[in-house]
Amino acid sequence: MQIRVLLFGVLKELIGRSTDVVELPEGARVGDVFSHYAQQAPRITGMSSSVAFSVNQEYAGSDRELSSGDEVGILPPVSGGLSTEHSGLGEVRIVREPIATQAVLAALKRPEDGAAVVFEGIVRNNTRGRRTLYLDYEAYEAMALKQMEALGAQARERFAVRAVSILHRLGRLEIGETSVLIVVASAHRGPAFEACRWIIDTLKKTVPIWKKEYFEDGAVWADGEPFPEEIRGHAGTIPASDASK
Repeated sequence: MQIRVLLFGVLKELIGRSTDVVELPEGARVGDVFSHYAQQAPRITGMSSSVAFSVNQEYAGSDRELSSGDEVGILPPVSGGLSTEHSGLGEVRIVREPIATQAVLAALKRPEDGAAVVFEGIVRNNTRGRRTLYLDYEAYEAMALKQMEALGAQARERFAVRAVSILHRLGRLEIGETSVLIVVASAHRGPAFEACRWIIDTLKKTVPIWKKEYFEDGAVWADGEPFPEEIRGHAGTIPASDASK
């Protein structure tokens, strides 16, 4: 059976392509896809405890049985276009143009709001003492959008805030530009602050977006934050016998 595979970040560079189609026998599992690429690039074997997997844009375990035509993503830890709008509840977008913060804020606010909290992630000019020239962001876009939509819905329910907008930019970003924008509107400031902090902290760990940092002396994919335990546990650990095939 044929399985479509998506590779991101450092995995894409190790394999030399971002998409692939592999032939696997009936009954094959997600872990078999990982083993297939570990044979091509043995360095991937050492990443077995840090990657996560998706099947058809949903996180999945390494023991998930596959069907012909499934789409499997092999996801390195995330760094952290398409759009969706919720009537009156905010918007979720992945964009490639500069983010217009004031326009997003103005569109979200309502007369019943007593607070609107804004967070902007900004491209800074250095990383651990190295001068940064610019960043380049990429994403598993369809899945990232779904994850961002889920974050907005969870934040509204968990913190009882009225509306949430989340925008993330992809492509090349210069120093000082906004990479991610989160706006939370609520009747009270406390829940708005809490929801905003929770969204960005969770987004950076769970949404499949990666960044590559360009310096004067080279470029590197940024070290991602570890996937939360519930995702790593869900994804499972690749058996040593599989990872070393």
